[in-house]
Amino acid sequence: MNRVPNPLIDELAGDLVPVRPISLARGVALVALAAIATVVAVELFHGLWRGAFSGQASGFFFIANGMLGLLGAASALAVLRMASPRVGNGHEGARWSAAMLGLLPISALLVLGFDGLTSELTHDVEGFHCFLAGSGFSLLTAGALVLWLRSGAPVSIGSASLYTGIASGAIGSFAYGMACPIDTMGHLGIWHVAPVALCALVGKLVIPRLVRW
Repeated sequence: MNRVPNPLIDELAGDLVPVRPISLARGVALVALAAIATVVAVELFHGLWRGAFSGQASGFFFIANGMLGLLGAASALAVLRMASPRVGNGHEGARWSAAMLGLLPISALLVLGFDGLTSELTHDVEGFHCFLAGSGFSLLTAGALVLWLRSGAPVSIGSASLYTGIASGAIGSFAYGMACPIDTMGHLGIWHVAPVALCALVGKLVIPRLVRW
């Protein structure tokens, strides 16, 4: 049986080029590099709090920043997996980490009460600065994850964008948290969690326009 030449197929095939497969390990390395660079940037611009390593920090300091770090890692891993969708891709770790972090502002409200919470919001001079700094230091991680999503083929762009915002906000707030000497429940539970909420909202609204394919 003779094949009928099809110039259209030949033209399309001639434009094909090899594509490097997506490797989860490379994505993890990229996010880890962005997180390390963020911590280094905090050290250069603000200086890490040395008291955290000399016994001056409270246990809540390590609990709050540890929860932020775990949420950032779990959410970033979820985003990396979303770039190459497959059957069985789950994001339970990111969901549970976000739920755990949500306990911080709830605990702050229960401990401080409404009047104490109002006082924290209006009289904590450093609080708003921590909120802005944590949000600003999220940009490196956000950029790394957006680049990764653009190199892949995320199916649920909305979810990927939301988790990108959560991951970048959590890592940015974690990094700046290493420079903040205020380790009260009210301060950490409100001002260091707020960047995660802001970045999640910004990610949900802005990032879909950057990764559509």
